[in-house]
Amino acid sequence: MQRLRDLSRLVEAVYDELDHTFGTYQRNSGLACRPGCGACCNNPEIEATPLEMLPLALTFYDQGRAEQVLAELEAYSGFACYHYVRHSLDGILGQCGVYQQRPAICRMFGAAGVKGKQGETRLSVCRTIKQDHSDKYQQTLITMLTEPAPKMAEGKDRVRQLDYALGKQDMPINQALKVAIERVLFIAYYSGFEQTEEVA
Repeated sequence: MQRLRDLSRLVEAVYDELDHTFGTYQRNSGLACRPGCGACCNNPEIEATPLEMLPLALTFYDQGRAEQVLAELEAYSGFACYHYVRHSLDGILGQCGVYQQRPAICRMFGAAGVKGKQGETRLSVCRTIKQDHSDKYQQTLITMLTEPAPKMAEGKDRVRQLDYALGKQDMPINQALKVAIERVLFIAYYSGFEQTEEVA
């Protein structure tokens, strides 16, 4: 179990770096998310790896809620991230219910660099930000050669390289959390079993 906790701390350290890198770029370019917008959270097909969800899975375990959340995830058939808290009927307005433990994709989304068809870095900006800041978006496109956007793929790789087994596969965000919780419970069960054997 200690290995998972150590791994989780490494993931959180990378998250601090991503928050700084992508947050600084988005603020400096003026391409930040609209306050209270949850359009991207309203999509359960947003992908993450179980590794990205490990800090959250361990938080639920430490709170004694891991099995409850796992059961809720298995029964969940909603059309959003399980932890998205809606503030409007259509789901466009809302907030993240687990903001501090949100996965890497959520920390980078909004305005970031992605690889184009010819291998070039192009700017990926969500539709809402383009509408809200069309002039700044156009200006940022002009300056991309001299001030390139941080690349989303590189951010994902920074996390992925910490543990290949848990970081190799992207899957829908709710499924990634489910797999992470299952892993934590599995390791916790066998850690407890081994401790009982040693005492006997």
